[in-house]
Amino acid sequence: MNVLFVCIQNAGRSQMAEALFRLAASGRHEARSAGSSPAASVHPEVVEVMRELGVDLSERVPHRLELADTEWADVVVTMGCGDACPVILGKHYLDWELEDPAGKDVGEVRTLRDEIAVRVEQLLGELVDDGEK
Repeated sequence: MNVLFVCIQNAGRSQMAEALFRLAASGRHEARSAGSSPAASVHPEVVEVMRELGVDLSERVPHRLELADTEWADVVVTMGCGDACPVILGKHYLDWELEDPAGKDVGEVRTLRDEIAVRVEQLLGELVDDGEK
């Protein structure tokens, strides 16, 4: 399964979700992330809390969401991008309402990271439970 995580800046939520998904999926599924209006870099607080898990996002460059990304995906997980996320028929969409980590302190971003990790585990369970549809 190919899973695409999308938020506005691709500098926080979607970057964490992609990295946590890749880590938890252990090669069973693929992941990408993108943003409808990408920032110049990943938020420093996000880099810091992901580094605590041994994941280095410091060199990641936010990616602009393109039609090819949604065409590649089997599942699209949106995180606050609203109408800026294109909808393609035949794709499975999920919307995770998560706060934007921009400007939050490290403790708040850590809490957000942990919430994303729980949702990623649930998503992986659903992919397996549904026969990896």
